[in-house]
Amino acid sequence: MKLKTKLVLLITGLVFLVISTLSWLYLGQLLQVYINQSYTTTTEAAHQVLFATRQAIDSGLRERTFNVNDPAAVRAAVADSLRTNQGLNALINSIIDYSPTVLDVSIADSQGRALLSAPNAALNDQMLPHRENYGSLRGQTLWQTLHTIFGPPQVYNVSAGLDLSGKPFLTVRIGVRTTFLKNSFRPWLLEALWLFALGMITSLAVAAFVANLALAPIETISRRLDLLEQTQGEESGGELAAESSGTVPARRAAGSDAVAQVSGKIERLGQRMRNVEEVFTALKENLDQVLSKLQDGMILFTRDSRAILVSSAVERFVGRHRDELLGADVREIFDRETRLGRLVRDSFEAGMSIVQEEVTTETGRQVQVSLDFIHDGQGGEQHSFGALLTLHDLESMQELESELELSRRMASIGRLTAGVGHEVKNPINAIVVHLELLRNKVELKEPAQKHLDIIQSEIRRLDRVVQTLVDFSRPVDLHMREYDLRQIVQQVLTLASVELEGRGVTLKSSLPEFPVTVKVDADLTTQALLNVVINGAQAMPDGGLLDVRLAEDGRWAIIRVRDEGTGIPPEVLPRIFDLYYTTKKDGSGIGLAMTYRILQFQNGRVDVESSSGGTEFSLCLPLQGVSDPAARVELASESSWNEGTGA
Repeated sequence: MKLKTKLVLLITGLVFLVISTLSWLYLGQLLQVYINQSYTTTTEAAHQVLFATRQAIDSGLRERTFNVNDPAAVRAAVADSLRTNQGLNALINSIIDYSPTVLDVSIADSQGRALLSAPNAALNDQMLPHRENYGSLRGQTLWQTLHTIFGPPQVYNVSAGLDLSGKPFLTVRIGVRTTFLKNSFRPWLLEALWLFALGMITSLAVAAFVANLALAPIETISRRLDLLEQTQGEESGGELAAESSGTVPARRAAGSDAVAQVSGKIERLGQRMRNVEEVFTALKENLDQVLSKLQDGMILFTRDSRAILVSSAVERFVGRHRDELLGADVREIFDRETRLGRLVRDSFEAGMSIVQEEVTTETGRQVQVSLDFIHDGQGGEQHSFGALLTLHDLESMQELESELELSRRMASIGRLTAGVGHEVKNPINAIVVHLELLRNKVELKEPAQKHLDIIQSEIRRLDRVVQTLVDFSRPVDLHMREYDLRQIVQQVLTLASVELEGRGVTLKSSLPEFPVTVKVDADLTTQALLNVVINGAQAMPDGGLLDVRLAEDGRWAIIRVRDEGTGIPPEVLPRIFDLYYTTKKDGSGIGLAMTYRILQFQNGRVDVESSSGGTEFSLCLPLQGVSDPAARVELASESSWNEGTGA
């Protein structure tokens, strides 16, 4: 079935449904209004007859003599008064003659026997037939009302009663015949049917017109799609053009439905666009992966200085999420009040490139800036259609070189400890076994026994040292999950609070109000931070202030632990992370080495600064997500601990 035929049928069906519904509602309302009007008019007529009946009885009984204690005599006097009263009979005849729905009028006594009946006087003194109340038609549904009016003829009563001494005395009954209702309602029904037929004819005409109007642009669209297919075919080597020119006439010959032809063309074009989109999506994902691994920040701008490509590393230079930068103008990204922003914006406004110019930011960071404008040299003229900005963190390169050097050193230590542990463990076990055999076979005097005990004690201590070497070089099973680093820091401070109080150390902590999300092993991170906190407390034997702060700089979550001890001598500082190196009398030299190793496992780092006024350890972990940008910029702008303490 063609689309045009479907449209005609659809519109016709909708119009038919609307007109049928409205006609049904209109017919129901019309019928109820007419029934209500007929009921009201007939009820008023019944009360008029009742009033006239009362007057006729009053005037008739005054002129007649009868035994008031004889019910039959009273009934006969009342009936005679009603039948001989000309005014009452004239009123009843007028109601019958001029009301289009009234069949008869009767006045009955309390037993239902007619005192007066018109127009059929033969019913006088006869029992009147039982009839339904006319008011029952008012509560019926439209379908029930139509069945009553247009079904078998029926007569309904409208009654008005007269009481005497609180008891029913007589009743006025007016009969309404459904045939009369049908005759009165038929003109209105015919009018509604004519309107329904007119609506159907109009709907057919409108449906045909709308279908033609809606499908008129289809041919134009089909021709334009043919041109588009031919153009794409020529660009791809003429293959698609041959397909378009060869298959389109065949499709038109196979079916004359223009909509089907256009649908097929759109489907082919859509498939080609989906193929191109898949290629583009794959390229974009690869490019995003490359940019996310770059340490340098890169921003690609369009001709109107809007960012269309932003690497993840840019976040730590400008303090904003890369999603906020996409589509933003260079003036919205860089603030002229900053040195970096002033340099970039001046270069954009002047149209001048920047070649590896170093800038020291307000936070003391060394940044190397490069700006290259991309030009189109066709036609002998150069027109800029974009720019590429590169931000290189010089400090990150130095830190990376330092970390690589320390990693190589730790790797060498790891290999050495693994070898020593393997080679020494077995001889130690053999010595322990033979020492026990010697103790059992030879009875030694007290001095010799003492020497054996010392040898056994030292061998056990040597075994613990070797076991520690083996454990240190053994691979660690990490359980990495996302955590709010504030919770880990708070847990460590709670664990260390008792020991800090015992040493007379005052703890001061500062945690940000927003979550700092990292992906770490919670147990190992807790162990690493606890080692640094306890180490700081031990550096202050006479007590002091231990300051623990958590901050972030857009790339790293940084836990800073600062004590007020005497500091670490410069010649000792490079060796503090070496295994078993310690300057404490009761120290093991394992804690800081383990801390450094745990941070390395989690792609983090440990920095240390020391002076005569104290030592500051910085545990850096990579951020998993970007937290509150405004708060992050505020924290990153802290230039020293002294400024933070005085805030």
